[in-house]
Amino acid sequence: MTTFVPPWPVDETGPASVHILRLPYGANGFVVIDNVDLGPAIGGVRLSATVTPAEVARLARAMTTKNAIAGIPHGGGKAGIRVPQPVTGPGREPVVRAFAQAIRALTDYVPGPDMGTDEIAMAWIRDEIGRAVGLPAVLGGIPLDEIGATGYGLAVCAEALATAGRVDLDGARVAIQGFGAVGRHAAMELSRRGARVVAVSDSTGAVFDADGLDVAALAAFKRTQPVGQFPDAKPIEREEVLTAECELLVPAAQADVIHEGNVDHVRAKIILQGANLPVTAGADAVLARRGILSIPDVLANAGGVVCAAVEYGGGNRTQAYAEIGERIRGNTAELLDRIGRTRRLLPREAALAMAHSRLRAAHDFRRRF
Repeated sequence: MTTFVPPWPVDETGPASVHILRLPYGANGFVVIDNVDLGPAIGGVRLSATVTPAEVARLARAMTTKNAIAGIPHGGGKAGIRVPQPVTGPGREPVVRAFAQAIRALTDYVPGPDMGTDEIAMAWIRDEIGRAVGLPAVLGGIPLDEIGATGYGLAVCAEALATAGRVDLDGARVAIQGFGAVGRHAAMELSRRGARVVAVSDSTGAVFDADGLDVAALAAFKRTQPVGQFPDAKPIEREEVLTAECELLVPAAQADVIHEGNVDHVRAKIILQGANLPVTAGADAVLARRGILSIPDVLANAGGVVCAAVEYGGGNRTQAYAEIGERIRGNTAELLDRIGRTRRLLPREAALAMAHSRLRAAHDFRRRF
């Protein structure tokens, strides 16, 4: 008998279930419901030509951890739709609707937007099966990108670090890798708190200004043109943003951008992980040895999932801002306390300990017979 060894971690936490879906139009779907001890799993739907079950499983575990740390009544899950070629425009709707029909019976999973999907796609899913988060406002949603929930949460995390004496936000230099919804709102929120955004990149290029970029002007410019062509700043190589001398570095684009090959060149004092998994485990260890505080994504960028939980519970954007602020401030303080009590504990290890303690407590309330 051949033993199947899945290409994803399996342990006492999960996954609770893994689903491989054959969809029309040459597409395939993957859903990983990692853990439901805290409640129905919330997690985004990623649509791309390269997404894999192993990638979805990795992201689902990150959602379990993030949701547990955030203190919301939801477990972690994730989904992927792999299409034979990039799908945009009218071609997206039939694929997304077919995926929704395929997950109708997976009632422990609540889909949300992710790479390749948005609030319109969530509206299609809700129309098919009656559940989704990240919906358009007309359907009772709290538009995550419009209110900048994740970027707001990153700024709240920075405020909590300032309260703890780890950084002075007044004049603090900020470098932001990725100027999409997360990076743009993080830049604006940090600027409002007195920080100076000195370097910004997107997929096409990067710019630098030691005196501080005009974030509002850059955001307006970015609507029609790439960041690298912004006329009121010095063009630099995209990779230079990650190694800029600054107090706060916000990687807000892709996974694994800070790794063993470039971590020695990072000159930030603090890293706020805005993207999912932007720092490899090996790089995190090096950062700790160098005295650079790296706040894990599962804590720092939880504003979006807190907002989604508020939406799912029928709340509004005012309640979402209040929940994001309260939860991220409290969790940042707890993380610093855990690190302070055990100097050898990496920030990610401290965050995982926070998540596991909450998951164990929730698991104790589950039926045992």
